[in-house]
Amino acid sequence: MKELLIEIGVEELPAIPFLKELPNIKAKWQAILSEYRLESEFDFYFTPRRLVFFHKNFSEFQSDTKAEFIGAPRHVAIKDGAFTPAALSFAKKCEISQNELVFKEIDGKDVLFYEKQIKGLPTQNLLGDMIEKFLLSLNFGKSMRWGRGEFEFIRPVRSFLCLFGDKNVEFSKFGIKSEASTYPHRSVGYEKVPVLNASDYFNGAKNRGIILNQDERKSIILEQFKNLEKSGISIEIDPDLLNEVVAITEYPNALLGEFESEFLAVPSEVIITSMKENQRYFPVFKDGKLANKFVVVSNAITDDNTLIIKGNQKVLRARLSDAVFFWQSDLASDFSPEKLKNITYLKELGSMYDKELRELKIAEILAKRYEKALLSEVGADFKDKLKRAVMLSKADLTSAMVYEFTELEGIMGHYYARAKGESEAVVMAIKEQYLPDGEGSAVPSSVFSAVVALANKLDTLVGLFSVGKIPTGTKDPYALRRAANGVIKIATSLNLEFEIDEILGEISSNYAKFDLAVLRNFILDRFYTFFSTNPSIIKSCLNSDEREILRLFENINALDKISNEPSFKENFSTFKRLANIIKDSQITSVDESLIGNEFEKALNDSFKGLKGGDAHSKLSGLFGLKPQIDAFFDNVMINADEPKIKANRIAIIGQIYNEFLKIADIKEISL
Repeated sequence: MKELLIEIGVEELPAIPFLKELPNIKAKWQAILSEYRLESEFDFYFTPRRLVFFHKNFSEFQSDTKAEFIGAPRHVAIKDGAFTPAALSFAKKCEISQNELVFKEIDGKDVLFYEKQIKGLPTQNLLGDMIEKFLLSLNFGKSMRWGRGEFEFIRPVRSFLCLFGDKNVEFSKFGIKSEASTYPHRSVGYEKVPVLNASDYFNGAKNRGIILNQDERKSIILEQFKNLEKSGISIEIDPDLLNEVVAITEYPNALLGEFESEFLAVPSEVIITSMKENQRYFPVFKDGKLANKFVVVSNAITDDNTLIIKGNQKVLRARLSDAVFFWQSDLASDFSPEKLKNITYLKELGSMYDKELRELKIAEILAKRYEKALLSEVGADFKDKLKRAVMLSKADLTSAMVYEFTELEGIMGHYYARAKGESEAVVMAIKEQYLPDGEGSAVPSSVFSAVVALANKLDTLVGLFSVGKIPTGTKDPYALRRAANGVIKIATSLNLEFEIDEILGEISSNYAKFDLAVLRNFILDRFYTFFSTNPSIIKSCLNSDEREILRLFENINALDKISNEPSFKENFSTFKRLANIIKDSQITSVDESLIGNEFEKALNDSFKGLKGGDAHSKLSGLFGLKPQIDAFFDNVMINADEPKIKANRIAIIGQIYNEFLKIADIKEISL
């Protein structure tokens, strides 16, 4: 066993595509190791210019293996007591003489068989091919070609370092020969530096301006942030931005810059977005407000950071000057939906203006359901304000600012609406129309905003389904799963009754006809993402007669709680039997004049004595019938000779099942 150090040197890797593939890199190298029978634990490090694998103990040879060869059946391999050409061909393939040919019974047939021991090859003969195969397995979406176009990777490969023990493993891939050397940080030098062994490589990394361990770079950045915050500021740490900065630096250095305070007149979201998206800067706050400062994480190594800070301040100043121009230009323009007629939403569904008109009809339908809450929140003119909010909700799509920063859609609209004197309810509804927009996202802060957000999501769902744009597999280009999740989350978070079938049926008249059951089931399938319980518990409730979101949540939580009680498994077996007995039976009403013994009567009377209440109380009451049901099964012949008696006995237990079905279909539960 020896140490194995591999460094793949590349030109600067683009952070975002690299970070998307990063979770797969270790697994893909591990797969190569398994394929070549060289399994070994390893550490993986990366910087923007290198991918590094280090194995403390790596075998000098592949593990030995066996190869099995199966040939013709005996009656084909031997004719007239002699081996046939088929048998001799098999011997040649196996590199053995005909005297070594043997038969083995496989799947009931006597066939030619040979097992060959394959000696493992020396590791150093394989590493070059393994590294090449690994690089070709990586998927970054787009690749570059270089040289004469014969090589392809996300960025050109510039060096290979492959040390097995103290020796360089020689190979040539991507037009590059492996060498016992590595490139230092560009601020340190442009010529390669020799490397003696793994210890020399790791111990000398910082002297070469390289912090190899990505976790260490992240810790250094966070520590530098803490030091900067000692001046009384706070730095907003976006985890995705932090990971991106870690991926583009080899020797990070957090520096504090500033910009003119007059730029703060622009909405803070614009400044923050410009910093993050264009420059990878971290915004700075003081006393809870955005300050005219920023933090840049430099990758340069220098004793004087003055020029770096000035250069970044100059770049940001230009960006913010553009933002001021967009802001002032938009404020001077009309803020209305008219220009949306020129923006296509989807060919089959018309313009963005058409979408707003459809959303308005949905909002009016929802407003009837939530009228009491809307009156309380907004007042008697809530209908007019609702129309105003919906019709202005997409107006910022025509603004210069949203054209430049598409992620500020809705955010900028609420600023423009406020500047134009719209009511606060309208302003907030525009801002919150896309909420929730992801896992962990907030929901609209009011029922008024929720109606606007629901109208947006429901039009997207019904509209796309009506023209056949239904997600398949993992593909969901229109984010319809997120929209369905949003509908459920809004209803449950704001305690809004939402009867799926009724609302979809009422809405659908404004769209091309399609099978509403497909959309309803699509929405119901999203319930599985909201619970961590046994999926069959969720399925049983979704297969009930209930279609109102709040009650479905109540039913699932109630059944989940009861299913965790110690007595549930024993109770469940009784009710599973009950469900199986009446399966496919026609359930009639109970005729008490046909009840013939005490066990029938006891069960029927106990069922009639059940009281209402919430889902948990109802389920507890139904499961509490277990003793009477067991006694009924033990003492009553359900399949009576008299058809009326048989039908009545099925009706007695059928009414229990039907009551269950209002909450859950117990047949669907599996333990």
